[in-house]
Amino acid sequence: MEKSRMNLPKGPDTLCFDKDEFMKEDFDVDHFVSDCRKRVQLEELRDDLELYYKLLKTAMVELINKDYADFVNLSTNLVGMDKALNQLSVPLGQLREEVLSLRSSVSEGIRAVDERMSKQEDIRKKKMCVLRLIQVIRSVEKIEKILNSESSKETPALEVRSPLLTGQILERIATEFNQLQFHAVQSKGLPLLDKVRPRIAGITAMLQRSLEGLLLEGLQTSDIDIIRHCLRTYATIDKTRDAEALVGQVLVKPYMDQVIIEQIVESRPDGLQTMYKKLLEFVPHHCRLLREVTGGAISSEKGNTVPGYDFLVNSVWPEIVRGLEENLPSLFNPGDPDAFHKKYTISMNFLRTFERQCGSQASVKRLRAHPAYHSFNNKWNLPVYFQIRTWSSLQRCWSDAMFLPSLAHRLWRLTLQILARYSVFVNELLLRPISNESAKDIKNPVVTGSKDPSVTQGNSEDQGSGPSESKPAASISSTQLVYVVADLDRLQEQLPELLETIKPKLETIGFKNFSSISAALADSQLSLSACVPPLSSRIVRDLSESCFSYLKSALEVPRLYRRTNKEVPTTASSYVDSALKPFYQLQSGHKDKLKQALIQQWLEDALSESTQKYCETVSDILHSVRKMEESLKRLKQARKTTSPNPGGSGGGMSDDDKIRLQLALDVEYLGEQIQKLGLQSKDIKSFPALTALVAAAKDQATAEQP
Repeated sequence: MEKSRMNLPKGPDTLCFDKDEFMKEDFDVDHFVSDCRKRVQLEELRDDLELYYKLLKTAMVELINKDYADFVNLSTNLVGMDKALNQLSVPLGQLREEVLSLRSSVSEGIRAVDERMSKQEDIRKKKMCVLRLIQVIRSVEKIEKILNSESSKETPALEVRSPLLTGQILERIATEFNQLQFHAVQSKGLPLLDKVRPRIAGITAMLQRSLEGLLLEGLQTSDIDIIRHCLRTYATIDKTRDAEALVGQVLVKPYMDQVIIEQIVESRPDGLQTMYKKLLEFVPHHCRLLREVTGGAISSEKGNTVPGYDFLVNSVWPEIVRGLEENLPSLFNPGDPDAFHKKYTISMNFLRTFERQCGSQASVKRLRAHPAYHSFNNKWNLPVYFQIRTWSSLQRCWSDAMFLPSLAHRLWRLTLQILARYSVFVNELLLRPISNESAKDIKNPVVTGSKDPSVTQGNSEDQGSGPSESKPAASISSTQLVYVVADLDRLQEQLPELLETIKPKLETIGFKNFSSISAALADSQLSLSACVPPLSSRIVRDLSESCFSYLKSALEVPRLYRRTNKEVPTTASSYVDSALKPFYQLQSGHKDKLKQALIQQWLEDALSESTQKYCETVSDILHSVRKMEESLKRLKQARKTTSPNPGGSGGGMSDDDKIRLQLALDVEYLGEQIQKLGLQSKDIKSFPALTALVAAAKDQATAEQP
């Protein structure tokens, strides 16, 4: 083989391949073409192959001319060769039989060795199972022995020994129990383990009861050593959350139920501040030892702390939120805006103070990520409060408590100024950048007209631990813009009601030209309605960008099927569901705030924009697939190969056809989801063209199948 390689003619140095590649035993055409494509284009590879083909042809002619006489005398030299071959056939046949016999003997020996090795492996596995079961039984017996050895007559040691000694005993049991759990998991399903399981369950129940009783005893007696031993034991058996839940139920919950009482809070002007003050006193008075043991207090010694616990976040705060939601539901009622503002301000101050008690930034981050934290913030119905405040500002100008006939012209001017300023504030919002806000933040609406001192900001800036600071213009989410559109729509509907309120007041001063009043309010209403289209455009653009950010994942489809030998696709890709998620959130989350026609128009416009980009992406993918397919066909035709599967690996659907079929399934599923949104796919621009595009690709993919 090496000699043959040396006889290959040497080609120009400009060739993009090594001539010795053709002589390798594992030479593969596809691998050769793929390797060359990394360096040059297919056209250049074809030219180099044609050049070297001509060199090989010339070398072959020269070789024939060089040994022409030998080729001519070849038939003469073969005279009598058949007799010589016949003489060799007999000994070769005998040799073949001997080799087959030897091969059979060796195969039987190998089979016997394999059987013995398999038996040994089976024995080894059974031995490991037996050793694990032995370890389980030893651990159970050891734990039971510890319990029995600490018994005095018929009284368990856990009742007659000191609490500290009991904690040490439980810590020993927990260490052994950890090993028991490990081996029990490894031996799962074995019959003997089922017989021992009741004993393990008894040990588990005893350990759980003892730990609960010991922890409560340590908290009641304020014994820090007992608490430390107990919490360390909980951590050893990986039950830290059980300890936090126990503290929440036994220590925190009764206190919260005693302090959070709606009748007491509402009976005093400062009832809410007093209640929050008592809640804040719980941590230093009742959680001091727990924080000292777990490292949550400044005085904690690092060497003696037990990590892995956060009682303020996982025990105290959830019970506070539960108590407020169950025992004080009126706290979150926005019906009285003045009372709501007062309660919200006091509550946010309480929240900041509680965050400062956490003791570390990591603990504060865990608190802000806790579900109870989000539940507390989401309970405040800020959109309703804002709507009430805006409308009440207009009504207040013409209320009997404020209206004076001599100031009617000034109050009317103030009314128009409020409406005009509201429009200005809405237009200023359009200058803010759109933020990428997750769906769980939808209940934190923007507050338009934030320069008005009568309007309170949203809770996004009230959750920090420090005082408010002047900040640059914040970004705004599309969800907050939706709330602004809802406010505009509501305000426009209420302007006729405002006109009916104003008329009696103006009649008292002899004013009769109500047509001018109506015209002025109509101008204000027109100014407000003019804010809706640009807001809608921003919302549609953000929805479209959010949708297409998932739809462009179609670019990954070729990579999923190229040389992966994946099955023929039968379902749509997951990115389609992700792309439509913002549309479903908009439709379901705001159907009670906006007119259905407006929501449907937003969905249709956003889908039209994103579908147009998606159509271009799919077209590019199919064009790329077609070019790749044609290139591979030309290469195979040049090799005079009859393989019908240019993109796959012989038989079945090719990789290119799988890509076409997957894209068709994705588009079909997208159309079905559009129908579920209450839209007609034919009304979505570019979608009919997209459907026709993938339909043609699907027909091509299925037509090539046998």
